[in-house]
Amino acid sequence: MTDAVSPAPVARPAPAYTRVMLKISGEALMGDQGYGLHPPTVERIAAEVKTVHDLGVEICMVIGGGNIFRGLQGSAQGMERTTADYMGMLATVMNALAMQASLEALGIHTRVISAIRMDEVARAACASSPLAPAIPISPPTPPPRCAPTRWPAR
Repeated sequence: MTDAVSPAPVARPAPAYTRVMLKISGEALMGDQGYGLHPPTVERIAAEVKTVHDLGVEICMVIGGGNIFRGLQGSAQGMERTTADYMGMLATVMNALAMQASLEALGIHTRVISAIRMDEVARAACASSPLAPAIPISPPTPPPRCAPTRWPAR
């Protein structure tokens, strides 16, 4: 009987950054489709994000909504600009929820943050509130000013 020698574990260098922001366009979530979400593409991106998260990097994802609605195009076609922008912001939340579902299926705790109040699916974004070390996923909207808040455990 021979003693098997285990290969030495490969040491990975420490990540250059411990916190990163990743911008994902809505179009990136379409896959080969011309519109909407392609779940296998969302799952592939989530798996790639997980590999970075597993290195100990905190990730904030900013997700666009152009695969569902573009506020500027709606405005250019005669829609009131504010309404068109809100529709685009809702599209970003829809994409964020899809990404959240894929990341949480991989065991990564996330939260969706939005400047539009929708307490059932997203926490309110406040410029003065600290983000917990998680993977916040937020649409690209400026947060409103509000009183400092401690994020409760989910």
